[in-house]
Amino acid sequence: MPPVSDEARQRLADKAKRRRAALGLALNDANAKAAGTSKGTWQRVEKGMKIHDTNYKKIDGLLQWAPGSCLGVLDGGEPVAVEDMKSPEAAGVQKSPIPEDVIERQALDTVQLALIAMAKGTPAEEIRAMSERVVRDLLQKGLI
Repeated sequence: MPPVSDEARQRLADKAKRRRAALGLALNDANAKAAGTSKGTWQRVEKGMKIHDTNYKKIDGLLQWAPGSCLGVLDGGEPVAVEDMKSPEAAGVQKSPIPEDVIERQALDTVQLALIAMAKGTPAEEIRAMSERVVRDLLQKGLI
């Protein structure tokens, strides 16, 4: 992602605070953890500070915004609330045609095949456990 100005981060901070208030969400560990991030990361967004790019997707989910909304705000656009996905403003939002559980299953199958190819002699149960861990980590990072 190209460098983001302090003004753009502050714009996101203002919109995120307003959205959190509108949703009645407490800025606490439980809500942040439910979104797969930390309260500290969430606080950094609301203070207009830098965060890792992969966390913006988590903040989108936390605020019930369409994927890519935080990045859109940083780029001068407006967030799209999930409940507004059918509105004309959501025309540029890309939604995956593949259900989330199918993506997770395909990722798991791909990782397992890679591990089987590389880990000759490793017990199947161990390969399954490693595969599940990789997919879980990718999901937590918002990469799949």
